[in-house]
Amino acid sequence: MKKIPNRTCIGCNTQKQKSELIRIVKNSQGEIKLDKTGKLPGRGAYICNDIECLTKAIKSKRLERSFETKIDQNVYIELQNEIRQEV
Repeated sequence: MKKIPNRTCIGCNTQKQKSELIRIVKNSQGEIKLDKTGKLPGRGAYICNDIECLTKAIKSKRLERSFETKIDQNVYIELQNEIRQEV
């Protein structure tokens, strides 16, 4: 039986299967974007497909801590728009 990897949402801090979460990736150029395939190279963080989880992650600056960099407000707006489209 193949093991299904679990990941922790940076918004609500609950563990779920990797396939249930959305991956946010920071690539080598420092760009931060949603990784819908889950296979883009770079540092990844996982979040539920829920705008409330993204809001919690923004307020607590968990994305900034995960990626160890200051994140521009435009990136947050882009992430919010993409998550809203998926719902």
